[in-house]
Amino acid sequence: MADPYKTLGVERTASEADIKKAYRKLAKELHPDRNKDNPKATERFSQATNAYDLLTDKDKRARFDRGEIDGDGNPAAPFGYGGSGGGPAGGQGGFQGGNFGGEGVDVSDLFEGLFGGAQRGGGGFASGFGGFGRRQPQPKGANIGYKLNVSFTDAATLAPQRVTLADGKTIDIKLPAGFENGMQMRLTGKGQPGPGGNGDGMVTITVQPHRFFTRDGDDVRLDLPITLSEAVLGAPVRVPTVEGAVMLTVPAGSTSGKTLRLRGRGFHRKDGTRGDQLVTLMVDLPAKDAALTEFVQGWDNKGNPRSNLGVSIV
Repeated sequence: MADPYKTLGVERTASEADIKKAYRKLAKELHPDRNKDNPKATERFSQATNAYDLLTDKDKRARFDRGEIDGDGNPAAPFGYGGSGGGPAGGQGGFQGGNFGGEGVDVSDLFEGLFGGAQRGGGGFASGFGGFGRRQPQPKGANIGYKLNVSFTDAATLAPQRVTLADGKTIDIKLPAGFENGMQMRLTGKGQPGPGGNGDGMVTITVQPHRFFTRDGDDVRLDLPITLSEAVLGAPVRVPTVEGAVMLTVPAGSTSGKTLRLRGRGFHRKDGTRGDQLVTLMVDLPAKDAALTEFVQGWDNKGNPRSNLGVSIV
């Protein structure tokens, strides 16, 4: 079992932000998509994810720090004893090699009565009073990795996703708020069977690119073509969003590059809020338009839009 702090390379006093930063760095370095021919990297990626899951769960982290659970989240040894010579050292009045005061007494029967017939020897309580042995936990089955490709709009709206498991069954999962591309989700008990129970399913989420939306942090960006008349005169226009088209008013006198904001149309954050959609206007001029060409040729525009760049009109 690995120490989650050592796995992520952080101190035991590390903050949640430090833990998240360390995990992101390892996830980027060890992601399976970047290490397809390196199974050890994939194993370390899984270990890092397990460590991150434990340390970002405040209850589990506290229990681990108190020694109640191990690095895999399993209960730790119920007793702080083990090995031989666990009783107090000393003379005839002490416990020596399972003897009370020097007399050969088998105390395992006492423990059987107290603990419900524990087995003697290997795997149960140690015979004699050499110390409390403990039954080793049975290993769980191996984890199974799954890849889930999610559309851009589904990722932004947290639409439910369906995963087909190795046994052919399907399961619907809910995408978590604040998730990022390459993040893993754990499906408890959906891995390979084992003596100690099933392993887990580890789902790696990949967000597919969109043909006109892009992600910028928690915001969604869109370049929106508009006509010259819409830019000059202003007009209400229909704008696509991740949840369908909405109406947006283009202000009169808008130029290419002007960005308008649609609030709450971006990605969901962990705190329950959402990012915005940023709409950048792009004036689309018609090619070979005779009327427009004639107008511009007779238009006396003495402005200099490049004055801030330190150049003048030729």
